[in-house]
Amino acid sequence: MDLFDYVREQNGDKESPLASRLRPTTLDEVVGQKHIIGKDKLLYRAIQADKLGSLIFYGPPGTGKTTLAKVIANTTSAEFKQINATIAGKKDMEQVVEQAKNNMGMYGKKTILFVDEIHRFNKGQQDYLLPFVEDGTLILIGATTENPYFEVNSALISRSSVFELKSLDKEDIKTLLKRAVYDVEKGMGSYGAEITEEALEFLADISGGDARNALNAVELGILTTERGEDGKIHLTIDVAQECIQKRVVRYDKTGDNHYDTISAFIKSLRGSDPDAAVYYLAKMLYAGEDIKFIARRMMICASEDVGNADPNALTVAVSASQAVERIGMPEAQIILAQAATYIAGAPKSNASYLAINEAMQSVREQKTTVPAHLQDAHYKGASQLGHGVGYRYAHDYPEHYVKQQYLPDEIKDQRFYKPTENGYEKNIKERLERLQQRED
Repeated sequence: MDLFDYVREQNGDKESPLASRLRPTTLDEVVGQKHIIGKDKLLYRAIQADKLGSLIFYGPPGTGKTTLAKVIANTTSAEFKQINATIAGKKDMEQVVEQAKNNMGMYGKKTILFVDEIHRFNKGQQDYLLPFVEDGTLILIGATTENPYFEVNSALISRSSVFELKSLDKEDIKTLLKRAVYDVEKGMGSYGAEITEEALEFLADISGGDARNALNAVELGILTTERGEDGKIHLTIDVAQECIQKRVVRYDKTGDNHYDTISAFIKSLRGSDPDAAVYYLAKMLYAGEDIKFIARRMMICASEDVGNADPNALTVAVSASQAVERIGMPEAQIILAQAATYIAGAPKSNASYLAINEAMQSVREQKTTVPAHLQDAHYKGASQLGHGVGYRYAHDYPEHYVKQQYLPDEIKDQRFYKPTENGYEKNIKERLERLQQRED
């Protein structure tokens, strides 16, 4: 260690961001996540007993993934190594593996490797770690904001316990903010600041469960606010609003939040809740989601969930898709909102969706043949083979309908499309029932 490294290490704590300085060193200091680190939970017991296997911590930013890793580092007797997947290369991993082998071979000491943002590792990098995790050379702890089942090597997943960290609730955030303001040792208590209850409530709410976001606002507020006549720094609602500026929407267009939000949007359309549909639409647009992607999903929903209960829903969705491509943002949001509220407000039927699924299953499970009278008869000699013989042309009959068998003999009595009583589909149902009951 040279002089510069020494000075940096000595000043690290006081120079590091508030969110970093406030990180707990023991499990009992951790705020929130009681569903996985409550005293009766497996992870709590495993950390306390220093009997950890490989772990994946998955959750939104600011929920304590790195914090838990630091607590483990302070608790375990194993060698603890940390790398960040955004900057680490294969050489860094090779060095860790070599040290881990030496620790195990010379001292019988295990090595825990904490990989922050493990989803940033490519497949080759993840594959490199696998054999060393398998043979126990490394105990892997990965942290990711993305769903590990999408982003992490399935072989690594199968050898790890996955724990999902939840967004902190308002009371958890308020607890951390009070520590930040009043704790002299780790927080900014030496500055003589006070925070109002109104500001606490605002920051806890606007942070959206992201503790780091709220703590950064407090730190900025204390460092930039002039002292009052009483000599204290007053963190009021006005100061809090200025420091946090606008809510950071937790949304990654390539990640899990992307899938969660579009899922909520589609389910709101299906559930006939236009208010929720518009909200999730706004959230996606605010975060910069591709408007063509949103439009495509609405076209699917218009067919899958509205169907023939309102055939016009698909027309609206297709028109919206074409319009947003031509117009672009910001005006495209109006078109998307119109289509979303129409689809949400329309009567619903998934009869067409169920019909094709049942038909596909039937095709997979049963071999059938086209009835002879429906086979192609537009070539010389077809009639000699019996192809097309006996076919009745529907347009030659009243209402352009005639009873005849269309399904293969093997499934002639099967019904796939079962119209509902909803919207226009009720008319379809009544017509089909009337025609099928007609005596020809």
